[in-house]
Amino acid sequence: MRVLVVEDLEELAQTVAVGLRREGMAVDVALDGAAALERTSANHYDVVVLDRDLPGLHGDDVCRALAGAGHPARVLMLTAAGTIDDRVTGLGIGADDYLPKPFAFAELIARIRALARRAVPALPTVLVHGDLRLDPATRIATRDGRRLPLSPKEFAVLELLLIAGGSVVSAEQLLERCWDEFADPFTQTVKVTVSRLRRKLGDPPLIETVPQAGYRI
Repeated sequence: MRVLVVEDLEELAQTVAVGLRREGMAVDVALDGAAALERTSANHYDVVVLDRDLPGLHGDDVCRALAGAGHPARVLMLTAAGTIDDRVTGLGIGADDYLPKPFAFAELIARIRALARRAVPALPTVLVHGDLRLDPATRIATRDGRRLPLSPKEFAVLELLLIAGGSVVSAEQLLERCWDEFADPFTQTVKVTVSRLRRKLGDPPLIETVPQAGYRI
């Protein structure tokens, strides 16, 4: 999944981003509300982790703007204020979930993944295609009962292809959803990742290349 972390404390933002990347997520960072709206207008995000207490453009205003624009991202609101009234207000302006600071990183991961599963249409807990099974929560993929030693990017590409349900996914879509904003669109990174993924999946082949279009399972 692709996640935007919006937090004005740069050290905290980068710490969270590094942790999420270790969990196989593609992560961008915005240090203020204006930058957050700029990024969400240009990129597709599955989840926006939004600090409510932003200077300048407040997190509430960012949340309202995303909801008003019909942005598909789920919003996880973070705040140092943890009263019931604060949570009610945050949820009332369009946030999908609310997590008070300080928080346990394991809980943050769990909440992000839970929000990502609430896509439209709703995604199954485990993705299955024939003898291939992929569990996004445990980060385990198996084929014919054999655990696949996938890198985070290989796992992300396989997950997106399975979610597509047989539809073609272009290299550009894979790059946008599985890598962050610093990925070079002119590299061969998607092609190389798909090639490694094919080898690890084994025979019979599962990933089809559709000329001039992309890939599908």
